[in-house]
Amino acid sequence: MRKQKQPTRYIIVTGGVVSGSGKGITTASIGACLKARRLKVSIQKFDMYFNVDAGTLKPGKHGEVYVTSDGVETDLDLGHYERFLDDELDRRSSVMQGALIKEIIEKERSGGFLGDDVQVIPHITDAIQDKMIAAGRDSDVHIIELGGTVGDYESLAFVEAARQLAYRVGPQNVLYVHVVYLPYLQTSGEIKTKPAQNSVRDLRSIGIIPNVLVLRSEHPSDHDKLRRKMHLFTSVSQKDILILENADTVYRVPLTLEQQGIADKIAQWCNARGKANMKVWQDVVRRATKQYAKTIKIGMIAKYLDNLDTYISLIEAVRTAAWYNRVELDLVWVDAEKLEEMTESEAVLELMKFDGILIPGGFGERGVEGMIRAATYALQNNVPYFGICLGMQVMTIAFARQNGFPHANSKEFAPRGRQLVITYLKGQKELHMTGGTMRLGSYDCKLKKGSLAHQVYDQDRVTERHRHRFEFNPAYKDKLERVGLVISGVCPQNGLAEIIEVPKHSYLIGCQFHPEFSSRPMRPQPLFSGFLKAAAKHSVQ
Repeated sequence: MRKQKQPTRYIIVTGGVVSGSGKGITTASIGACLKARRLKVSIQKFDMYFNVDAGTLKPGKHGEVYVTSDGVETDLDLGHYERFLDDELDRRSSVMQGALIKEIIEKERSGGFLGDDVQVIPHITDAIQDKMIAAGRDSDVHIIELGGTVGDYESLAFVEAARQLAYRVGPQNVLYVHVVYLPYLQTSGEIKTKPAQNSVRDLRSIGIIPNVLVLRSEHPSDHDKLRRKMHLFTSVSQKDILILENADTVYRVPLTLEQQGIADKIAQWCNARGKANMKVWQDVVRRATKQYAKTIKIGMIAKYLDNLDTYISLIEAVRTAAWYNRVELDLVWVDAEKLEEMTESEAVLELMKFDGILIPGGFGERGVEGMIRAATYALQNNVPYFGICLGMQVMTIAFARQNGFPHANSKEFAPRGRQLVITYLKGQKELHMTGGTMRLGSYDCKLKKGSLAHQVYDQDRVTERHRHRFEFNPAYKDKLERVGLVISGVCPQNGLAEIIEVPKHSYLIGCQFHPEFSSRPMRPQPLFSGFLKAAAKHSVQ
């Protein structure tokens, strides 16, 4: 007789005091610990914004837009989930309040509620629970992170749905984890717990009693004293209180969960058998924290420098590649606009400091000439260069301007330009809507044998994720190939140029996709690894 599947266990992770205190890393780390016990784990994030997805949010304010394999623009926390789980998530893993409300209104307009008065309870709370259950149906454990903090007006329906979920699937199948921030007063040298106490009280007033309490602190503390105090004011057992202080690497957090016994508690509740195999994480932490003899300096020429979370996956991908190439990374951020405003000699003095130049994605004309200047410098001085999305496009423009096309530009920046080597993707020019209309998600890329791309990947075909509206103009393919440009990767479905390179160079390569989304801390992405290797070699010279 076939063994009946155990019901899915749900872990709800909420936050208190302030947002951005590490709730996403905590969620991902719990998932990593459970996966290390051979459980099938899925993760889902609910965001309280009334946007439909993250695609139209300002990167300088909200941070990175992370793209899933099936083409959904999501919150940056999904990047943490994928890196920690070493798994691909899909559209079910990201729900924004705007999309949820849109679905409910469309259902009402089509008569789906049969004349009912549509209300927060039960209609919206039921819809939230439906999404939780649907996303976790095939998993042993489904972890749900609620964005924002308990007490926010916009989060009330989601917290209420999390409370009701216990009655819908059984209270024995739901575990609540609450992450709170402990502020530190510099003047008195004290860690203050009152905001955390109040946050737990607010959660209890809604009807949720946390099973696990996570205390986030930026300063070392007396753990036993802190646990006793928080137990007194919150009634959470001391053994169920996890203290997370700032770590030398975020990848140490799963090991911290194991060391403090919280991972074992959660695993027992999930009916997990056997010990966790944490060798992968021990190896990652060893690589991440080791001091390497050689340091390489990488210049990151970017435009969204008011919030470096905009580039969080990119930063992690470069760091990981550095570990596996056994080099220390000195990542230097250069404002593309300021580089554009410099004199030629000032720009050369700025760029000559670097062993490699990396230009990430972006949109709009601002700072683009500074990026082109950096790409031109790399081209002329044989400095390793890696361009991603917009970085590939400015590399193409720089190469064209140096090889007989002095007016080369992009349709995005010079709509009436004469030599537009970058143009709209087919069908994009006619679009009037902004959200969700780009070329999004995973597409295949066929690599040219004998090329640098083929050498780095060591494969004939790869799959990478995209987020772009413009492409290499195929009308210039033959013209630029005649002067030395190589299109080394193309999409087999439509022939779009995915990777370009210049063979007579140490490492000058650009890709239209976003390879940072496929990098993992236990497995560096090949293009980043090749770039760091070339930069290390260049620094010797």
